[in-house]
Amino acid sequence: MSAPRWLSPAEQRAWRTHLALHKLLMHRLDRELQEHALSLNDYEILVNLSESPDRRMRMSDLADATIQSRSRLSHQISRMEIKGLVMREGCPDDRRGTYAVLTDEGWATIQRVAPVHVTGVREHFVDRLTDDQLEELVNAYDPIVEHLKKLR
Repeated sequence: MSAPRWLSPAEQRAWRTHLALHKLLMHRLDRELQEHALSLNDYEILVNLSESPDRRMRMSDLADATIQSRSRLSHQISRMEIKGLVMREGCPDDRRGTYAVLTDEGWATIQRVAPVHVTGVREHFVDRLTDDQLEELVNAYDPIVEHLKKLR
């Protein structure tokens, strides 16, 4: 095994800044959603379902979209079912498949909470950057996202 390529001071500063931003921002957004009895994971699932045809997704596709294991998603969906936000339905064309379906309560919740969440995203992230910085961020992160998607 070859010796690691240690990070330069500039690389280390960039990496640690990225980690701090991610942790602090996710913590802040999660806390804001908890005031509405949702976690950030709950919200992400509600968004994906609300944007899907018939407000439903196969569980396997939802796991991929939210970057969760199928087991973790199943537990998350169980908790959300108890709250009345989602329900499971069998797939008529595949007996082994299951859909996660947004309930009327889940739809009402996403409509009520989305403005709160987008306000937080704007206040804590988007409005802190110029349009040029946002574009630079997309340009910098896109190749990394594409690389990591290929490894899944």
